[in-house]
Amino acid sequence: MKGDQLLHRHYPEARFGGFSDVDGTVAFYSRVQALMTPESVVLDVGCGRGSGLQDDAVPWRRELRSLRGRCARVIGFDVDPDAASNPGLDEFHLLDSGEWPLADSSVDLIVSDFVLEHIDQPTEYFSEVFRVLKPGGVFCARTSNRIGYVGLFASLIPNRRHVQVLRRVQEDREAFDVFPTRYRVNTVWALRRALRKAGLEGIAYGYEAEPSYLGFSSLAYAFGRVVHSLTPSPLRTCLFVFARKPMASAE
Repeated sequence: MKGDQLLHRHYPEARFGGFSDVDGTVAFYSRVQALMTPESVVLDVGCGRGSGLQDDAVPWRRELRSLRGRCARVIGFDVDPDAASNPGLDEFHLLDSGEWPLADSSVDLIVSDFVLEHIDQPTEYFSEVFRVLKPGGVFCARTSNRIGYVGLFASLIPNRRHVQVLRRVQEDREAFDVFPTRYRVNTVWALRRALRKAGLEGIAYGYEAEPSYLGFSSLAYAFGRVVHSLTPSPLRTCLFVFARKPMASAE
C-alpha cells in the first residue's frame, strides 16, 4: 500500500487538505509563522536546497514553509554550496567554520529544521544562536530524538550506510540530502540544558507525527500509529524547541 493510501486509511482527515492532525511540518511551521512578523529578519540554519518548497505535494505545507516575502529578509546558512539555489532565501552564506558570518544581535528569528542531529559542537552552536539573536529574538528547531525508536535504530547503523537504509523507507530521499548524524544534544534533557547554558529561555518537548518511516509495510504502519499514541513526550521520535533571548541581554 502506498504512502498516501496508508495516510488516508489511518488519518482520514488527511483527505481534506492532504495533511493529518498530527502532521509535524504543519505543527512546526505554524508556530514559526506565528512568531514571525513582516519586519522580522529570519535566519534559516541548515537551509538546504529548499526541496520542501518545491517538491511537497501538499500546497498548504508548501505555503507554511515559505517564509520569504512574509518578513523583511530570509538569510540561509549551509555547509552545502548547492543550498545557494534555495528559492526561499534572500541571502545565502556558506558555512566553513564554527563562527556565523552575521553581526551580533542582528536576527529576529532563527529556524533550524532537522539540523541539530548533525551538529558536532552543540555548545558552540547555541553560543552563536545567542550571539546573533536580537534581545527578545526567538530560536525554533525541529530535530530527531536520539532515544526515540527511529533515533535508536539510526544510532545502530553506520553513517556510511544511512543512504542505503533511508532509500528503503523513503524512496524519494536523495543521497546528497543525507548527512552524518551525531546526536550530541538530541534528548529533551540535553536540549533544555543547552538552552540554559547558552542563556536562552525556552522549552524542548517531544512530538509524534505519523509513522512515516514505517510506510514500507501496512502492518508496521498500523503498529507504529498505536505506539505513537502511547509514547510519552521524552521518548517521541521528534523534538521541538522554542526559545527566546532575554530582553535583559541588551547591551
